[in-house]
Amino acid sequence: MSTSWSFLFDLDGTITQKEILPIIAKEVGLYEEIQKLTEDTIKGVIPFHESFLKRVELLKEVPVKVVQDIVSNVPLNEKTLEFIEENRDSCYVVTGNLDVWVGPLCNYIGVKSYTSRAEVEDGFIIRVTDVLEKGKIARSFEGRFIAIGEGNNDAEMIKEATIGLAYGGVHSPANSVLACASHAIYEEEQLCRFLRQLL
Repeated sequence: MSTSWSFLFDLDGTITQKEILPIIAKEVGLYEEIQKLTEDTIKGVIPFHESFLKRVELLKEVPVKVVQDIVSNVPLNEKTLEFIEENRDSCYVVTGNLDVWVGPLCNYIGVKSYTSRAEVEDGFIIRVTDVLEKGKIARSFEGRFIAIGEGNNDAEMIKEATIGLAYGGVHSPANSVLACASHAIYEEEQLCRFLRQLL
């Protein structure tokens, strides 16, 4: 099915039913530190760039393969996934998460993805080479597009969109997202119904 719209989806808490980094952290015994940083980032207390590098630093001792296996078991929002599968040519994943961690999940979702990037040696992260700026990605799109997300780092992407959608199906959207979104939706079924009306 072709559409004149492009759909830019955040990954954590938008396509996934839970935030990914706290799940990884729980599995490897770093839950409290990571959860606090994640919450502060979603709320905008700490800039995404700074918080993300701190979280990666905490998790870089964990083998990349172990993290990929954990990520592959994160539950997904099935109705959202269905919409993406039906409209693969028009949908994109835009996530601040690392390519080496979420790459296999993005491949499973089956659409072009934009991620932060890291360098790996002997199965471990040695450095983050690029922290994704979602606003920059959004500005590279031509034509009409809708951006869907909930965390503070989604605000720039949502601000640039023709239609900016704050999605609160997993947790409340950040105030910065609500401030610039044209719509706020709190149920997955309602989200997919809204998106289908644009086709």
